[in-house]
Amino acid sequence: MKLSRLQKIRNQLQQHNLDALLVSQEENRRYLSGFTGSDGWLFISENQAYLLVDFRYVEQAKRETKGFEIQQLQGNITALLPQIASGLHCKAIGFEAMTTSFAFYSKLCESLKNMDPGYKLIPTNNLVELIRIIKEPEELELIQKASALTDAALNYARSLLRPGMKECEVAWMLEKHMREAGSEAIPFEIIVASGANAALPHARSSQQEICEGQPIVIDMGAKVNGYCSDCTRTYYLGTEDATFRRIYDTVLGAQLAALTTITAGMRGPDADKTARSLIDTAGHSNQFGHGLGHGVGLAVHELPRLSPLSNDTLDNSMVFTVEPGIYISGWGGVRIEDTVVLENGIIKTLTKTDKMALLN
Repeated sequence: MKLSRLQKIRNQLQQHNLDALLVSQEENRRYLSGFTGSDGWLFISENQAYLLVDFRYVEQAKRETKGFEIQQLQGNITALLPQIASGLHCKAIGFEAMTTSFAFYSKLCESLKNMDPGYKLIPTNNLVELIRIIKEPEELELIQKASALTDAALNYARSLLRPGMKECEVAWMLEKHMREAGSEAIPFEIIVASGANAALPHARSSQQEICEGQPIVIDMGAKVNGYCSDCTRTYYLGTEDATFRRIYDTVLGAQLAALTTITAGMRGPDADKTARSLIDTAGHSNQFGHGLGHGVGLAVHELPRLSPLSNDTLDNSMVFTVEPGIYISGWGGVRIEDTVVLENGIIKTLTKTDKMALLN
């Protein structure tokens, strides 16, 4: 029997000896309730689930949410929450430590203890994220649609790029292309980085003009019904030189090795190593300074992590990126990234646009 998302969370409450969980993280709130508003709280106990919102979101919450009792906040949540917790006899209350400020925590502690000194606020990490990490079929379908929009935009980029165009001009044209094709607001600012700017893994598209004889990194994603895609291609205008070809072939070889080697059951650090070892052997160990990949879903960066520091183990129906890169200060960089899913133990690539770098 397929467990509902709420039941999965309630199982987590039992495992962590919690009476209830206060959910503040936006994607977690949407995942559990369906509510797409930018502000609000979930309070979930063994037998009850509340969505707490202010006046701006009450009507929206009624339209979008099932299985939650909607409570309108008249003031600060720290005044209402102790009353709800008391009515449900919830003494051990978990909260999302990564998205809760110390100021809010302190005020809520004070409000709860004023009602009953026996209340405890207990920090939690990734209770909802570890449920979100396995994608349901409906989620995979939305990510595939977002990936197709990204593919179409990158194919458009191949025909669009010309010397003299500004990075920010290209970024806007690609965003416009995706929005007109059906993407919601893009999940992150499109990166168009040329020449030395391409050495910045998270460059911002600038007024710099694109020139021949330089790498051009384009990193972009679309969003469909809240679900994201993420894809990077590196292009080159003009007659390519030996340096670019060597760097590009090293990164492409590392990515292809990872795509064919990563399997279900592999740990995040081992997955990272499938590409990193090839880049290290090529002499660029100090020029690949980020992890091989990250999860993609309602957030463009979520679990699992593929990096030397990861504690995650990969499994079927996890969606993540595979994105090795080499970044050389003063010259530029090359990154090649695809959004993928583990299916039947092996990788299935969701972003499919051409990896031919040279544009004539």
